[in-house]
Amino acid sequence: MRSVWPPSPGGSGEARPLSDDDLERVYGYPEPLAGPFVQVNFVASADGAAAVDELSAGLSHPADKRVFLLARDLADVVLVGAGTARAEDYRGARSNPERAARRARLGLAPALPIAVVTRSGALDPGSRLFTDTAVPPLVVTTTKADTGALAEAGAGVIAAGEDDVDLPRALAMLAERGLRRVDCEGGPVLFAALAAADRVDQLCLTVSPLLTGGGAGRIAAGPAVSPPRRLDLASILVEDGFTLLRYRRATG
Repeated sequence: MRSVWPPSPGGSGEARPLSDDDLERVYGYPEPLAGPFVQVNFVASADGAAAVDELSAGLSHPADKRVFLLARDLADVVLVGAGTARAEDYRGARSNPERAARRARLGLAPALPIAVVTRSGALDPGSRLFTDTAVPPLVVTTTKADTGALAEAGAGVIAAGEDDVDLPRALAMLAERGLRRVDCEGGPVLFAALAAADRVDQLCLTVSPLLTGGGAGRIAAGPAVSPPRRLDLASILVEDGFTLLRYRRATG
């Protein structure tokens, strides 16, 4: 993987491969953080599809997966919509000695929780999300949701909103737990809701060099953002025709 913009670290302009330390500097969260900072990660085809056969794996590449895992290593919590968690058969975040050492060096907890956003609380307490994890998941839901079985399965319940999940309130409640570095892994409905609530601080978008044609949805599915919000292009990385774009909330 190499940097197209800004130039590769070192100032020589050479297109050398980026090390893990280089990527950590590129994707690191701003410091200090007074409140939640939400990074959203997506992969899309060149013609805008968010999935192949309803899964994102068909669009991915080792470079994309490398950044995906790095994003988890740098975060306090993974945020994901219930539909994506079910479709992708989510389990707890994994680690290895190298990744654990990175988190320790950064002063982060050894393992980070998966926080699932669900208005109804309709999650299976027997799924891998609950049974195959080093830390209990968090269920971000409403006061009306029946979460008794999920709590019995070990989940932490965050009730933010009565009829629908109040995302700004949910993010504030996560921050109260010390979970400010939020790595959102989708899906499209959650992304659209975060964008509509103006709670997207960074978008990491990998563009796959594939044409999929019609059928698949976009990376955002929900209410329009009106007026559209401007983003600043922060970095462009490339590998094997895959383009990894990083956008930040516009400052001007």
